[in-house]
Formats: sequence, C-alpha cells, structure tokens
Amino acid sequence: MRAPGFWWHAEPGLLARLLQPLGLVYGALTARRMRQDGVEIGLPVVCVGNFVAGGAGKTPTAMALARLAAARGETPFVLIRGYGGRLSGPVEVDSRHHDAAGVGDEALLMASVARTVVARDRPAGAAFAKGLGARLIIMDDGLQNPSLAKHLRLAVVDGASGIGNGLCVPAGPLRAPLADQLDGTDAVIVIGAGKAGEAVAKAASKRGRQILRARLALAPGIAERLRGQAVLAVSGIGRPEKFSASLREAGAEIRAEQAYGDHHAYSAADVSAIIAAAKARDCLVATTEKDMTKLAPLWPDAERDRLVVVPVSLVFDEPGRAERLFDGLGGKGSGPTGASQP
Repeated sequence: MRAPGFWWHAEPGLLARLLQPLGLVYGALTARRMRQDGVEIGLPVVCVGNFVAGGAGKTPTAMALARLAAARGETPFVLIRGYGGRLSGPVEVDSRHHDAAGVGDEALLMASVARTVVARDRPAGAAFAKGLGARLIIMDDGLQNPSLAKHLRLAVVDGASGIGNGLCVPAGPLRAPLADQLDGTDAVIVIGAGKAGEAVAKAASKRGRQILRARLALAPGIAERLRGQAVLAVSGIGRPEKFSASLREAGAEIRAEQAYGDHHAYSAADVSAIIAAAKARDCLVATTEKDMTKLAPLWPDAERDRLVVVPVSLVFDEPGRAERLFDGLGGKGSGPTGASQP
C-alpha cells in the first residue's frame, strides 16, 4: 500500500479538506490512546517511531542506535512487530530458518545488526527478549502504541517531506496532531535536509525537545558501482522517491521506476516481469536491502549479475550526541507497572 500523493502537498487540497473531519476524530482517538500507561518489564525501552504513516527512516535509525548501544557495551535487542510476516511471536529472528514471509522484511534486516524479536504483543515480546538476555530494548515503531512503557521516545522525521499537509489520517499522513505527539516524544531525529523537516524541528524545539540531525548514506563502494550505470529502480517501500533520489545522487541513470506497495510480497511473476523490463531497456536492476530479503529466493542465478542491491545506513551528524541519548537509561525500567518515564 502506498500513501496517497495528496498527503505530501505543502497545503491541504480539496480532498484533504473533505476528509479532515475524519482525520480530526482519528487523531483525537490516537492522541488519547498515547496518553495511556504502559507495562514496565524491568528493562529500559527506547522507542524509535515516527509522526506519520509511511516511510520516514525509522528502520535504519533503529539499526544505527542498536550499533551505538552495542558499541557502548550494552546488550540491545530489537523488538519489532514483524509487519508482513505470518508469525505473531514472540519469536527470535534467525535468518537460517526464517524468511520475510514468516517474520517480515524489516525484521530480517534488523537481525543482521542485533538480536531481534518479533512480537505483535509488545510487552510479551519485551519480556521474551529479557529472558534471552536483553539489557536494553530498542523498539522499532510503536510511538503511538501505549502497551509497553517507554523510557526514551524518539521520533524520526524525513527532512524533505516532514509531516506533509499537516493533517491526520485519512486527510493527511499524521497519526495524531503534531502537538500531542510532541508531548509524547523526548527527541526528534531529522533525516536529510529540507524546509518541511526544519519546520517540524522548529516546532519541536519550541516545546523543549532535543533535535538531532542525520542522513542516509550508501554503503562503501555502491556509489562507484552505480555511477554512470543505467538502472531500473525497483522498490516496495513507503517512500520510493527517496530510493530513486539516492540512485541519482550516486550518479545512476534511471531509465524506469517500478514502485510496489510498502512490504510488497514479490512473486515469481514479478521477478520475471522485472527482468524482462530491464532487458528491454538494456539496464541493471537496482533495489533496496529490504526488498532483497524477498527477491533473493526468487531471483534466478543466471540473472544475478544484473541485480544491484543498494544498502543504506543512517549517519548522525553528531554521533556523540546520539550516543548520549542512552545516558541515564541504566536505572530505568525497573519500577512497577505504570506510566513511561519521560
């Protein structure tokens, strides 16, 4: 499923205004839900979420934070819902036995950098991770989910798109009014440059929230591989235009784009069509790491040289500030069931 294009206009259009009453109701219900108390499981919980429906960069952010935590000597576990997977969990992801159909594409990516637990029930998943030896939980998504108490609440914002037209679903991309969501957030991470992201950063600063800045960087060697190459851009992510922008920045010539819905479950027919389209255009196929978790089992060996996987990682402008986010978390999460600590 792709977010409607009108969500990302700077000013709400006619359709957005017509849907605004529904958005007001949806946003109010979500805001009220966010104020509910969560269950304490005896471990510090860092939540990495976003204000909007659709891709903002929370998965690479959670992966970067897991790496930072491990470098500090922590034992982080990533807790993720496993969207698109059939397993409800709690289950620890094992790439030797699990695939995207079972645990979801993002969970497989997470498991490449930290031990990862998939669970639809967040408290149950956190308790399961604790039993496996976790000393810190990094929860991918769930900023609006009150079931598990959170001790550090981080919201990721895309610098180029920000909060779109500023309205709530279905009139716009916001999951709840921005002011209410800022009240449930400790820091905002703005990824990439853009006026839209700066506007959100300004609003967050006025409410005393810490602002961190970051960017998505291609893995070493990928830019050289793409420079001057003609490609068919294939992706099944929330914001496919971000992937295309990365390809252009690397110097690739995009001859065509094939954007599927987020978490698209590729079929053999999809793969055949992609390869045929690339052959017809005499170009390579460029795709994301997330998509590769589902394409890899279907991609024929004879066409492997045509496929270029484009890994990206989140790089903080000030890594020291990002690392200090973890300061003071050691004593949190050990209290009784109750509200999350700010």
